Amino acid sequence: MPSKVGTVVFSEPSGRLHALVMFAGAFAMSSIYLYYDVLLGGSSLSSLVMAVGFVLSGLAESLPTDRRRIAGGLRVTAILWLIGLLGLTVFAPDVVLGSR
Repeated sequence: MPSKVGTVVFSEPSGRLHALVMFAGAFAMSSIYLYYDVLLGGSSLSSLVMAVGFVLSGLAESLPTDRRRIAGGLRVTAILWLIGLLGLTVFAPDVVLGSR
């Protein structure tokens, strides 16, 4: 019996609406990164990392329906990328939040 995680991760891409939401989130995170970097002189690394994760997820959802393995690989990559950000936040908060 296949696992529930495997069937969800390697399912058919959800389509354009889900991809649009993910790309909009990536645009918002990129805008936040640019705002902090350009206007305030400091950068928010977490926003850039989240933008990359959202782009990977958006790419996975925008693929044709017959590209299940590639979509699953992009989803797994996005999940691992964002878990890495979570790990950095827990174990090295100065890297993500900056020294205060």
